[in-house]
Amino acid sequence: MRFFESQREARARSRRLVLAFGLTVLLLVLAVNLALALGWWLSGGFFFSGALRFPRHFWAVNTGMTLFFVLGGWWLETSQLQHQGAVRLAERMGARALRPSGEPAEQRFANIVDELAIASGLPRPVAMVVARDAAINAFATGWDADGAVVAVTQGALDQLTREELQGLVAHELGHIGEGDTRLNLRLAGMVFGLEMVYRLGQRLLEPDERGGRFLWAVMGFFLMAAGWLGWVAGHALQAAVSRQREFLADARAVQWTRSRDGLGGVLRKVMTQQREGVEARAIGAPLQHLLLVGNAPGRLDRWLDSHPPLAERVRRIYGRPMGPLPLARPEPVGDPTVHPA
Repeated sequence: MRFFESQREARARSRRLVLAFGLTVLLLVLAVNLALALGWWLSGGFFFSGALRFPRHFWAVNTGMTLFFVLGGWWLETSQLQHQGAVRLAERMGARALRPSGEPAEQRFANIVDELAIASGLPRPVAMVVARDAAINAFATGWDADGAVVAVTQGALDQLTREELQGLVAHELGHIGEGDTRLNLRLAGMVFGLEMVYRLGQRLLEPDERGGRFLWAVMGFFLMAAGWLGWVAGHALQAAVSRQREFLADARAVQWTRSRDGLGGVLRKVMTQQREGVEARAIGAPLQHLLLVGNAPGRLDRWLDSHPPLAERVRRIYGRPMGPLPLARPEPVGDPTVHPA
């Protein structure tokens, strides 16, 4: 795997996609203005105000309110995620603290986190585990490298060899080192902000005692339409950024471990689990992009998927297509290297 070339390519694509978020906001502002203008016309606004005439400051107010909802929603959601902290967010996703003293597999995981933190030059993240989840998965979260969290599922501890677990942890540390954990939280806030316009339109459609109910309903309908398009565009861009960051973290993992079979073996075993129908713990859609492998049900289109196809990730790691690996409990999990928890 040409991991340096892969890293440069993924970073360049990510920058272009993040800039596209700004363009999405501008297009949403334009769509809202057009939607409200059409709603004004259909509700008889032209008849009362004269042809081609709008209320005073019509465009400025529409633009200002759209930016207020989008940027305000972005700020509120991002602030909430930042305020929760990495450990609390990980707990929200079902993780708990390690118990290395009584669990050899968890001690081995803690040792690997220590080793790879040294190898990568990053501060040691908090190691956590998602218990009672038989699927192989992991995630990293945190606003910055200090105080970040790396969590793996019980399935990863049970089914992966030490080399594979090293590749898995290296992948998550790659996200931390590249600033993906912060970027992912900001993108989640941006998508929430884009959704605020849709929610405003939905609120205007609700029946109440306001005067001019027809006017409000028409405006609400067109706001919902514009907001829905913005929300879809935001999710598509978030997914596209996430896919590129997954490729980048894959390349980082191969670089730091100097092993294709580490992370490659993880992804090939995940392929086997998916083929056998092993159920993963349900993680909310807004947090799907934090996982090693997405597990959101009901995704309709690949371009809204937050993760690249497993076969493509494996092909990039090995340079050729590779099939699934059989699931079997690896060697005994006792780890001769013992570090303090």
